[in-house]
Amino acid sequence: KVDGRGKTILSREKAVREESWRKFEDLHKQEVNVDGIIIGRVKGGFAVELGGIIAFLPGSQVDIRPIKDMATLMNISQPFKILKMDRDQGNIVVSRRAILEESRKEARSELLSTIAEGSVLDGVVKNITDYGAFIDLGSIDGLLHITDIAWNKISHPSEVLTIGQQIKVCVIKYNHETQRVSLGLKQLEQNPWEKFSSKYVAGAKFKGIVSTVADYGAFIELEAGVEGLVHHSEIAWNSKNIHPRKMIKPGDEVEVMVLELDISKHRISLSIKRCQPNPWILFVESNPIGSVVEGVVSNIADFGMFITIHYDNPDLAIDALIPAVELSWEENPEKDLKKYKRDDVVKGVVLTADADRERITVGIKQLDPSKAPSGEGSGPSFMKYEKNAVYTCVVKEVSDQGIVVD
Repeated sequence: KVDGRGKTILSREKAVREESWRKFEDLHKQEVNVDGIIIGRVKGGFAVELGGIIAFLPGSQVDIRPIKDMATLMNISQPFKILKMDRDQGNIVVSRRAILEESRKEARSELLSTIAEGSVLDGVVKNITDYGAFIDLGSIDGLLHITDIAWNKISHPSEVLTIGQQIKVCVIKYNHETQRVSLGLKQLEQNPWEKFSSKYVAGAKFKGIVSTVADYGAFIELEAGVEGLVHHSEIAWNSKNIHPRKMIKPGDEVEVMVLELDISKHRISLSIKRCQPNPWILFVESNPIGSVVEGVVSNIADFGMFITIHYDNPDLAIDALIPAVELSWEENPEKDLKKYKRDDVVKGVVLTADADRERITVGIKQLDPSKAPSGEGSGPSFMKYEKNAVYTCVVKEVSDQGIVVD
């Protein structure tokens, strides 16, 4: 400028600053990164020296992730991206994060082009949730689900992992369309249950301790860290409608049979009742059709009543059905059914017996065939026929449900 006396005052500093502005404006238009040095902290961020110009680096533009110690980034030359320039205000806003994101994007593309299921990668635990952990693979994040962290069951990922921990992970699934990566940690180690394939084979019997009893069954500890499930239907042969807690309790020693071993899911299906004689098979073998049996009335329904055979021996006790029409030769089953009550001891003749389906039918009227209607008095009509035999009959009725023959 020119003062009042006509002298010209020059400024080297403004000339350098003007030259720098033109230089950085050209670099900004060309989207070229510039080198700078973080020299100090200011409100909302940091001051960066760009060679004659002081620029502003917002705190959100320092790095991709939060930086715990900024001292490691200060007073060293490093590249920045110019985000905004305002000559009137004399402001320049730069970003270090943009540089890292560009580098990360290139690294991401390179990694995704080579990633494949089964690949082993280095990663850092970035975040932990109830369902797993997110692993920073350097350019992308992958999900390590809780079920793929360890072979043994864990309640929360934090039992094994900590944020910032460096680990090796295996790619177990990669979706090319969504670019989502599923990771596994336990897959890097041999499944410890594989050694059980030759030990816990179907049909093998072992002694175990009841550890837990639930509504659906009981867990049996076979050895340290190895438990199997006995479903409530496999506790006893006559366990229908009986809660497992009424049959066994924690601490009991029981003998079990292996039904199935699932190594991948770490599950062993067990049975207690199969270590004991099947009362249904024993009954069929010792009580052929036509045999007379005794039982206690356990339940009465509209269609008949159920009796418990071998009621004095819990291990052999089974239920059989006496249909209402098999109570007497009379034509009023409902009237006959009212003659009985629970806990009555009755005798009957075995009409049918199916051990596989656990179904036995008993008739009372067959005890006195002499009262049978004409043509049936010589004996129970079912005794005249044999299973799988062929007979000639007369069609009496045809309906949508089937055919009635005489």
